[in-house]
Amino acid sequence: MSLPRIVGLSGSPRRPSKTSTLVELVAAEVLSQANARVDVFDLIDAGPGLGSALQRQHLTLPAARIIDAIEQADALIVGTPVYKGAYTGLFKHIFDLTDPRALVGKPVVLTATGGGPRHALVLEHALRPLFGFFEALTIPTAVYACDADFSDGQLTEAGVLGRVGAAAQQLAALIRTGTTRADIASPRTAAGLQVVGRRGA
Repeated sequence: MSLPRIVGLSGSPRRPSKTSTLVELVAAEVLSQANARVDVFDLIDAGPGLGSALQRQHLTLPAARIIDAIEQADALIVGTPVYKGAYTGLFKHIFDLTDPRALVGKPVVLTATGGGPRHALVLEHALRPLFGFFEALTIPTAVYACDADFSDGQLTEAGVLGRVGAAAQQLAALIRTGTTRADIASPRTAAGLQVVGRRGA
């Protein structure tokens, strides 16, 4: 039996970046608690063909592979730097080209980074509604980190690290129980998901 596949996506146009560090940290925490395969992509992996593609069939192969991975994943960990109070344009463009039905019921951890604490609401005001459109199962705990939370490129702020652990625990619980997207529609599983959410609060 193959391992569940988690795909991480950093919406930063730079590498290395604080956003990719945060996404990778959540992924590492999940792997410490559940058996899974993780692939993390940065926007730079899509190459210049992403921004020039107006339709799915216009994508270059590197960009198409990232969207294929997102659609085929069992769970996602997504992150974006905050520009002007919202996610980056190319991050959004990836999901503009994603099949609207591919993420239904798929667990998604939401993360973001920004210059200061005032941008934290992007998680609830931009990212959660975006994945709500796709009917994805967004993990209750989202993680925001600002510049002051990092030291020498590493996340060091205890409160944010605590949220990383909580979000990872909630996703790992779904993976360990083998919850599938079909299961999410059942009353039994829905009740279990509520319990996971309370534990991570």
